[in-house]
Amino acid sequence: MTEIKSETSQMPHVLIIGGGFAGLHCAMKLADAPVRVTLADRHNYHLFQPLLYQVATAVLSPADIAAPIRRVLRHQQNVRVVLARLLGVDLENKLARFPRGDVSYDYLVLASGATHSYFGKEEWANLAPGLKTVDDALEIRRRVLLAYEAAEWEADPAARQAKLTFVVVGGGPTGVEMAGALKEIASQTIPKDFRHIDTTTAQVILVEAGPRLLAALPEPLGQRALKDLQQMGVQVRLNSLVTDVREGEVSIGADLLPAENIIWAAGVRGSEVAESLGCELDPQGRVPVAADLSLPGHPEVFVVGDLAHVEDAATGQLVPGVAPAAIQMGQHVAKLIKQERAAGKPLEPRSPFRYRDKGGMATIGRNRAVAHIGGRHFSGFLAWTIWSLVHIIPLIDFRSKLSVIFSWFWSYFSLSKSARLITGRPKLKVKTALGVVSGSEEQKR
Repeated sequence: MTEIKSETSQMPHVLIIGGGFAGLHCAMKLADAPVRVTLADRHNYHLFQPLLYQVATAVLSPADIAAPIRRVLRHQQNVRVVLARLLGVDLENKLARFPRGDVSYDYLVLASGATHSYFGKEEWANLAPGLKTVDDALEIRRRVLLAYEAAEWEADPAARQAKLTFVVVGGGPTGVEMAGALKEIASQTIPKDFRHIDTTTAQVILVEAGPRLLAALPEPLGQRALKDLQQMGVQVRLNSLVTDVREGEVSIGADLLPAENIIWAAGVRGSEVAESLGCELDPQGRVPVAADLSLPGHPEVFVVGDLAHVEDAATGQLVPGVAPAAIQMGQHVAKLIKQERAAGKPLEPRSPFRYRDKGGMATIGRNRAVAHIGGRHFSGFLAWTIWSLVHIIPLIDFRSKLSVIFSWFWSYFSLSKSARLITGRPKLKVKTALGVVSGSEEQKR
């Protein structure tokens, strides 16, 4: 490939791969640094992933939780935004390979995030979609809403129940939030919208391989989440493994369950970019990095966010793959780059990354949530209020904040989901159509 030369400049070039929390905040933190910044992402938007499940469950629209990267950085003169997919990295020659050519860098920040992990069963992906992108959320929303439309036509009771059975795999925050939202749709949002089915009979089953939910939070909060979900009518199966996924059915241990709607929230792995580095990866496909977040042997390359396997320099604990950690990593790298540019030489040693744990939380349903903040536990309405505020503040776009607040107020008081749109070309799978007669039967009448 022919190398793409940047414009003539004496300033070093910082190439950031990924416009998520880590990459975007790194770029923003470099606004006043004497460097040229290029931010490359395969999408043109920054996505607020913690609210992605609300797009999947028709509470919010994609534009409520996503903002064009160019708009976010439009006032930052030292940054260039490009729509591109990274193919690989030539570490020795300091080149990043893209479909249209190679780009040289002085600093490389890999912030391409993570994707779904099916633990070697990649053939399950089409049958059990995960939730990492806007496209994932829209596909899940489409499948959920189509399930009720198909059930409205279905005359066979067993086939109808299979269409109204939703299995969520994984008991972390995403799985817990999805299960609660799906149950609210069935029991509160749409019961009056259908004439031939009782949507309250829909089964929502949450499957977790471990002994409790929300393993990253203190155990009492996991127990509270379990209790809340069960009170809502969600069936929770702990210490249970999904052993097979096939069209229209899922195997949970030795049990075979007819279910046409399976949502995967069980695991993640680092993006494919990690494989191009030629270094040993951890079991989740993440890149082990040094204390300063650099790639061992290549101090000019940093790995941040969900792609990084890093231990907190203060506690020795593995830094979790959550948004606050990603933001802090991006800002830490930007700070190191600014310090080196101010010094005019590489710093030795560099400051290690220290994660400031601000706590964790998960929402379960209307007025139901759990939160761990500052060593204190919260649950119920208070935790739900805290969760709402915490998730409003980080939204990049002011319009998005207003839109989300309005949607939440509307959903709270009306029990309605305002984004119940089935996109694409709907195709119902019905075994026996209810109330349909053949042409010859119609003529006899």
